[in-house]
Amino acid sequence: MDNAGYAAITRQSGLMREMQAVAHNIANAATTGFRREGVIFSEFVERLDGKAPSLSMGTGNVRMIGTDQGPIRQTRGAFDLAIEGNGYFLVETGTGQALTRAGAFTPSANGELATPDGHRLLDAGGAPVFVPPDARSVAVGRDGTLSADGRPLARIGLWQPAADETLTRATGVLFRLSSPPEPVEAEGVILQGFIEGSNVDPVSEVTRMIEVQRAYELGQTFLDREDERIRAVTRTLGSQ
Repeated sequence: MDNAGYAAITRQSGLMREMQAVAHNIANAATTGFRREGVIFSEFVERLDGKAPSLSMGTGNVRMIGTDQGPIRQTRGAFDLAIEGNGYFLVETGTGQALTRAGAFTPSANGELATPDGHRLLDAGGAPVFVPPDARSVAVGRDGTLSADGRPLARIGLWQPAADETLTRATGVLFRLSSPPEPVEAEGVILQGFIEGSNVDPVSEVTRMIEVQRAYELGQTFLDREDERIRAVTRTLGSQ
């Protein structure tokens, strides 16, 4: 395969990854706390021998997580929490701690707040958040202070990735951590009785899907024509 074919194939691979990301975004447009994902393209340029022009190849291997605020919807649920501003909830999973913006929690049988998948919510000190099963009223302040029947129990912390770490999706609405998270000191508050929706804009994602599909079809047309050209040259040389 010549240089033109390699350049086209790397471009097609990146477009395929972007199409997968767009499809995943559309599928989760109604998922609580979901963060849209995109693909960052980079260019690789190499000088060729002699007077031949340089070789340029585009790849799309880096995934980017959109961190803009999703719409906040009121539910009036005592254990539904939304973050307005910066920060993430810290939860405990079977493979370690993870960050999430999905704040639909429920108390377990022993009173620990957990996600629908059973991941325990952690407080500002990294301990599970416990609510007495016999509590008649539960309140969560904007600073995360959790009270039951007027008695403070814990403070739900807001966290962010370490300064040298970027968000990496673990699964669904969870983001894995390779180093301990850092607390968010300001610009983030917790709202009780609300949940944050997905930050996916379906119209923009559908528009982007059409653009990526057309770009992919254009690249495929180029590869088909390049294949036909090579076949024609081979037939011509073979007949001599």
